[in-house]
Amino acid sequence: MPSPKAKNPGRSGGSPVFGSSNGRYDFMSLTKPLNRSSPPHLLQRQGSDPTTARLRASESPTRRRGSSSSTGSASGQGLSEEDGIRLNPSFIRVALSSLLAIDLWLSKRLGVCACEDSSWGSVRPLMKLIEISGHGIPWLAGSAYCLYKSDSAAGQEVMLNLLMGLLLDLVLVAIVKAVVRRRRPAHNRMDMFATFSVDRYSFPSGHATRAAMCGRFLLAHLVLAAPLRVLVLLWAGLVGLSRVLLGRHNVTDVMFGFWMGYCQYNLVEMLWLSPQTLQGLLGQLV
Repeated sequence: MPSPKAKNPGRSGGSPVFGSSNGRYDFMSLTKPLNRSSPPHLLQRQGSDPTTARLRASESPTRRRGSSSSTGSASGQGLSEEDGIRLNPSFIRVALSSLLAIDLWLSKRLGVCACEDSSWGSVRPLMKLIEISGHGIPWLAGSAYCLYKSDSAAGQEVMLNLLMGLLLDLVLVAIVKAVVRRRRPAHNRMDMFATFSVDRYSFPSGHATRAAMCGRFLLAHLVLAAPLRVLVLLWAGLVGLSRVLLGRHNVTDVMFGFWMGYCQYNLVEMLWLSPQTLQGLLGQLV
């Protein structure tokens, strides 16, 4: 009688099979692909075996989809974060860029006296006269002359502190211009009165700082009638406006210059020279 081992082609051939005629099952490894050289009846049994179907069903498509979707979502999340960093720059940078663009556009539109053939070219000589009235050299010369001609100690004290404030203004404006190095507007003509090396830079406006500081100084330390006080304020505003109309500065240069001159007056008040200190200084000079 033939041996049962001879009737089992799977055992005799050394290849694992899924089922046999005696009801025993020898399962093939699921991690290894089926050998294509296996007999056709083994392939048929493998596909029709219920145990194999249950084992394959345990690895459901939802799990495979879940794993693939989680991987895709992780990669998508990483891409979205990179895109967010790339497409969302700093708010401050966007605000400064927008402000700069508006400043350049508005300054060019307001530079109506930049040259003689501009729309308001006939007003250019008057604007240049206002420009000279806010220049540092006339103010320094006038303060020094008033200090020399003053007979009272109070007058000398006021003129000396005004002279000190003007010198402080020149130093601070020169430092800021040298640090920022913002070029003057392209439509500006370099025909200004008594310029220096730092005057080729635009930010801030030295005329605006001087007008704001001197305006506050005169209103605080000189007894002026109401019309004269209005004239002082009007003069300070016209000096700043002339800088934009002549194309010398941008709007932000003048606005920052007004703020800087306003703060410079507070610094002058902090460094105010008393009459005793003034007498000591004059005694050393004499």
